[in-house]
Order: sequence, then structure tokens, then C-alpha cells
Amino acid sequence: MSKRILIVDDEPNIVISLEFLMMREGHEVRVARDGEAGLAAVRTHRPDLVVLDVMMPKLDGFAVLEAVRSDPTLAGTRILMLTAKGREAEQNKGLALGADAYMPKPFSTKALVEKVKELLASTD
Repeated sequence: MSKRILIVDDEPNIVISLEFLMMREGHEVRVARDGEAGLAAVRTHRPDLVVLDVMMPKLDGFAVLEAVRSDPTLAGTRILMLTAKGREAEQNKGLALGADAYMPKPFSTKALVEKVKELLASTD
């Protein structure tokens, strides 16, 4: 069954590859290029999964994550942090703020697709 995925990232090459991968898996994909647009898209489109970068203009990924988790109507949204901020401290912060998973860049496309499948399976 097709799921709704929102990609929030300001790096065009990452967005293109993620969009391709998720569409190839049969998902409906939307893209936001900064944190503010990403948060608005979560509220408007209610995705099943958000693939969220940390370092972005306007609002960083941690702020978007906090806003989603603090809104009771959005709190169940699955969030995968996908970021170059791969140090243990950043991973711990993302998970502590409520991310469902944290994957550092560069990432294995196979591992990413598997993680997305795993996260989406828990939304059924």
C-alpha cells in the first residue's frame, strides 16, 4: 500500500535521490526545502513518514522535530532524521527529542529503504 512520505532537505542532490528511491518503492512523495516549509507540509499533508535533515535554513530539523512532537495531532508521525550531523551527541539529541530513527549521511540506499519499510510497517 502506498504511503505518504515528506522529504525535508535543502540539498538538491539528496532530495532527487531520496525522491527517486521512495517513488520507486511506490510511495507518494512531497518535498520541502527548508524547516519552515517542512513543518507547514507536515501540518497540511499529514505524511506517514518524514525524512528530515538537521541543517537547513529557517528552522533546523531539531526544531521541526520538537514542533511535530509537541502537537498532539501530529505526535504519531514517524520521523527519520537523515543528516550529516552524525556524531553520537547529535544522534542522542535527535532520539531524545523523539525521532523514530537517525541515519547519518552518507547513507546506504539499501539501508535507508529497509529503515523506511520498517518505520512504515509500524504505521499500519
